[in-house]
Amino acid sequence: MLSEVGQCLSESWSPTIGDPGVMGWATVAVYGVAALLCAVAFYKQPAGRLKVFGYGLTLLLMLLMVNKQLDLQSALTAGARCLAQLQGWYEDRRAIQVGFILVLLLYCIGFGLFVVWVMWRHLGQIWLMLLGLILLLAFIAVRAVGFHHFDAIINAQVGNVRLNWVLELGGLTLIAVNAFWLIVRRRT
Repeated sequence: MLSEVGQCLSESWSPTIGDPGVMGWATVAVYGVAALLCAVAFYKQPAGRLKVFGYGLTLLLMLLMVNKQLDLQSALTAGARCLAQLQGWYEDRRAIQVGFILVLLLYCIGFGLFVVWVMWRHLGQIWLMLLGLILLLAFIAVRAVGFHHFDAIINAQVGNVRLNWVLELGGLTLIAVNAFWLIVRRRT
C-alpha cells in the first residue's frame, strides 16, 4: 500500500516553487522578518518559558518560511487524495475533510489555550504574538486540507487583495509587531 501511495504521489505532485509571484516572495520575506524579529526579541531573555516560547516561535516561522515556497502541504494533500482513491473512500472524502478541519481548528484553539495557560505570567508581553500565531496556524490548517469550499472563501478577492494574504500576512504582522515592541521596550 505504501509503495502504491508513493507511486500515486509521484504522479500527482512534484516539488516546485509553490507561489512564484511577487506576493508569494513578499510573504516569504515577511516570514523571514518576523522570525528575525522574534530571535532578536528573545535573545537576551533569561532562560525560562518566555525564551523557550520565543525560540520555538522563531523556529516555527523559519520552517513555515521554507514551506511557503516548497509547498509541502500540497504533497500532504496529494498523498491523502491518493490514499483515499486507493482505499476506495475518495467519493466520501467531504465528511472526512470537514472532520479533519474541525479537529485541526480545535487543535489550534487547544494549543492556543495551552500556551496561554503556560505563559499566563507573560501574556501582557506576548498577547499580540499569540493572537497572530493562532490566526496563522488556523489559516495554515485550513489551507493544508485543500477543501475547495474553504479555498474558495480564502481565495476571494476584494479589489486586488486576496483574503488569504490578509489572513496569513495579518498573523505574521501581529507577531512581528509584538516582537518589535519587545525589542524597543527592552532598549528603553
